[in-house]
Amino acid sequence: MANFSFDIISEVDLQEMDNAVNQANKELAQRYDFKDSKASIAYDRKEKKITLVADDSYKLRALIDILATRMAKRHISLKSLKFNDPEKAFGGYLRQIVEICMGIDKEKAKELTGIIKGLKVKVQTQIEGEKIKVSSPKKDELQVVIAHLKGLDFSIPLIFCNYR
Repeated sequence: MANFSFDIISEVDLQEMDNAVNQANKELAQRYDFKDSKASIAYDRKEKKITLVADDSYKLRALIDILATRMAKRHISLKSLKFNDPEKAFGGYLRQIVEICMGIDKEKAKELTGIIKGLKVKVQTQIEGEKIKVSSPKKDELQVVIAHLKGLDFSIPLIFCNYR
């Protein structure tokens, strides 16, 4: 009897993130409230970090809003970002580091498998590094799991792939 399966992952398309940051920088250059400002959005693809620099807390919030809008248009979840506390930078400016989170850590994976087991459907879950494999002899039960997890407001973005 064939077993069907799918993987649960949490990833960000780094090229789409690059595009979102470029669009945010274009909007930043055109906005009147940022005229004569040293505000900037810098993206480091290798480190998976975004650095926001602004004149004050108001402009920092506006930068975050610009970035969030551009990410939403590119279908990138804000749940994949970890905002560190703003810190003082050169000349009275504020700097905020935003980390891009990739993969499902052990605690989140255990929490997800607990949720799946709580559904009382006959599926097997297996944590494989930064992803979770869910398998079952019945496709319908896998689809019940996917539908339930899509309905949850989980703390990280979930992607369902390799459905076989």
